[in-house]
Amino acid sequence: MGMKIAPRTTVHWRLAFFAPQGISIESNSIIGNDCFLDGRSGLTIGSNVNIGGHVQVFTVGHDPQSPSFGTKGGPVVIGDRAYVASRATILPSVTIGEGAVVAAGAVVTKSVEPYDIVAGVPAVPIGKRTRELEYDLDFHMPFQ
Repeated sequence: MGMKIAPRTTVHWRLAFFAPQGISIESNSIIGNDCFLDGRSGLTIGSNVNIGGHVQVFTVGHDPQSPSFGTKGGPVVIGDRAYVASRATILPSVTIGEGAVVAAGAVVTKSVEPYDIVAGVPAVPIGKRTRELEYDLDFHMPFQ
């Protein structure tokens, strides 16, 4: 299908997507069950990224100001060691910085700085994560 998935990455069941050829996932990352990934404008997921179940990532959406209800969008980048918790939504043209955390249920409409923790609708910074991250997500959960 053209999706680029690096070694030691885990993609759990029932992944849905648009334009898989526009999606790139680096090594040791985990994509949870029932996620939706949109590669139409490009989606890059770094190394050691943990994406929880039911997360939605969009790179294209409708333009409410367009007379013809046209679309607009842009690429999404999720940096190394970022954590996107369950049921979060990431909208087009957003970068999630290295080591950043997106809380469960958050709707990310603007880029997130490295190591920021964001939550809410729309997502806003609520804290900072340590920069001393050393882990590799080199494991697989059974029966996922």
